Amino acid sequence: MNNWDEIKTAYQVARMGTVSGAAEVLGVHHATVIRHIDALEGQLGVKLFQRHARGYTATEVGDDLFRVAQATDDQFNQLVGRIKGRGTDVSGELVVTSLVSLAPRMAPLLVAFQQAHPDVLIRYLTGERLFRLEYGEAHVAIRAGNAPDQPDNVVQPFVRQRMGLYASKDYVERNGVPKDVADCAKHRFVGHDDDSRAPFNKWLREKVPEVALTFRSTDGRALEQAIRAGAGIGFFPVSDAPANPDLIEVFPHQEEWSAPLWLVTHVDLHRTTKVQAFVNFLKEHSKDWDM
Repeated sequence: MNNWDEIKTAYQVARMGTVSGAAEVLGVHHATVIRHIDALEGQLGVKLFQRHARGYTATEVGDDLFRVAQATDDQFNQLVGRIKGRGTDVSGELVVTSLVSLAPRMAPLLVAFQQAHPDVLIRYLTGERLFRLEYGEAHVAIRAGNAPDQPDNVVQPFVRQRMGLYASKDYVERNGVPKDVADCAKHRFVGHDDDSRAPFNKWLREKVPEVALTFRSTDGRALEQAIRAGAGIGFFPVSDAPANPDLIEVFPHQEEWSAPLWLVTHVDLHRTTKVQAFVNFLKEHSKDWDM
């Protein structure tokens, strides 16, 4: 078998579930997708898909082929990411990822770095998903919680993000504040909707009854907006609290709520000119971060 284009086309159909979806991803006409699938099935002498009204579902044989195709596609993406990062000058694409709560700090810093290096194209990815450095999805990651332990990553301590327990003035006027931890069961709380490893989320799960966690989300910025809107009591970055005068601190800050942040790069890109320039810039310009 020597036609990777046909395998890649079939893999995208399996991934997307429809011919039209695969055609859009590949940037080809849907007739081309159908022709590639027919040719591949004819060459193999087996059916790779079950056709139905809603689209295409891989057969057992198809699943075997597509697992190999996915691994190959991942390896190609990894190679491309590494090649892009190996330039000798500070130019081209720089992909940085962090929690969305760091955006108010990171965005101005990224702009300053780009002003110092105008040939750099910045891609700043935020959210809960861990972008995989080993597959070239990002050059530099800032991560929270326990020290990342993925193989082939270079992990450096960065800063600690201090979190406080806050409620809006509107919530306090309607409900007051808990006198102590035991009183929390009488209140409404805002918190993460999954098993987040962050220290403050762990404290919330241990100290607050589940029924009191009445507003939940997997998005950190949505949780902050909910706290500000009066949905309940929740954790908010201490560094951002002064910019929100309607917030009231419910309990004094506890150091056990602080989350360590880690600066993570992949070993293959860590010493490249572009990554080193940004990492050094980040360390220098974050020294005065009061988090």
